Amino acid sequence: MQPSPIGIFDSGYGGLTVLKDIRARLPQYDYIYLGDNARAPYGNRSFDTVHRYTWECVQWFFKQGCELVVLACNTASAKALRTIQQNDLPREAPDKRVLGVIRPTTEMIGQVTQTNEVGILATSGTVLSESYKIEIAKFFPAVNVVQEACPMWVPLIENNEHNSEGADYFVRKHLQQLLQKGPSIDTVLLACTHYPLMKDKISQLLPRGMRILSQGPIVADSLAGYLGRHPNMEARCSKGGTLRFYTTDSTEDFDNHGSLFFGAGVESAHVELP
Repeated sequence: MQPSPIGIFDSGYGGLTVLKDIRARLPQYDYIYLGDNARAPYGNRSFDTVHRYTWECVQWFFKQGCELVVLACNTASAKALRTIQQNDLPREAPDKRVLGVIRPTTEMIGQVTQTNEVGILATSGTVLSESYKIEIAKFFPAVNVVQEACPMWVPLIENNEHNSEGADYFVRKHLQQLLQKGPSIDTVLLACTHYPLMKDKISQLLPRGMRILSQGPIVADSLAGYLGRHPNMEARCSKGGTLRFYTTDSTEDFDNHGSLFFGAGVESAHVELP
């Protein structure tokens, strides 16, 4: 079996923030990134639709030779990953693996909080799925999880308005609502891969000393650990340090927006899904 790239998937641009941290942590591997921008956003779609879209994209990665795919998307991880792992892979691709971004975060967040109360800032779809509440309860049942949906944040970021005064209003509003619901919160998780672009602003508006977690470094460390524990899979990952970007929508738009999230120039190719 020929070694192959690691696939990184997101419904749009946000997963590029995760890819950036993964590549910084594990630069030796080859990566393929796919953004399903033509059908984004996933957040307001049903579980069945998100699963169908995500599985179609995962199958595309498999056709590119990828043996391992990371869903660098909270909505896909919340609404599709379990079905893919439990039903689709055993039936159609038992030797391949698909990982998500929720589990790595929930496995460690209880070790960070001192007050046993954590805040989750996320899209409406991720909040409604209650995936973070469910998963954190498995590892840290004593931790109280307080969620706040921030539906305006992604549009602000994707329109490069997240540093504007208008964005300040929406950031302040949702942070205040989060802290009103959880006055003992000492740790806040940015549970959307877009939100790291506003981390500095969020930090300025939260009480001093509050811990703010971004998923990228956590997922990168988790992937490194996974590859270390699974040498057979690690041997199937090619090591040329290459990187390819693909989108299901306009490459021009993807490249322009993608550079903002990735922190460097992005040059993509177009993909037509079945």
